[in-house]
Amino acid sequence: QVQLVESGGDLVQPGGSLGLSCAASRTIFSLYDMSWHRQAPGKQRELVAAITRGGSTNYADSVKGRFTISRDNAKNTVYLQMNSLKPEDTAVYYCNAAIPRTTLVYWGQGTQVTVSS
Repeated sequence: QVQLVESGGDLVQPGGSLGLSCAASRTIFSLYDMSWHRQAPGKQRELVAAITRGGSTNYADSVKGRFTISRDNAKNTVYLQMNSLKPEDTAVYYCNAAIPRTTLVYWGQGTQVTVSS
């Protein structure tokens, strides 16, 4: 069983920046593709950014150029740096770990990001 613990969620003003972290335990972290998802009230959960085991990244169109995903395999941690935040970025952000073509998929408990003046 893999445990994922997100941190860094906060209230931030529009145009501000915030960094999220997701620490994984009890796993060979480097085997997993990692991703961040978010869910706003009344909306479906959506992919925000992903990074493969090999370090390839992809982003939702809505965050391209503003968000950066990265990983540190030595620390079993994946990061999401969010810049130029907008009110529409307000959501609960979830960390996901998955080994491709297997049923090994894990979610964190989520961290709240609120963008408001």
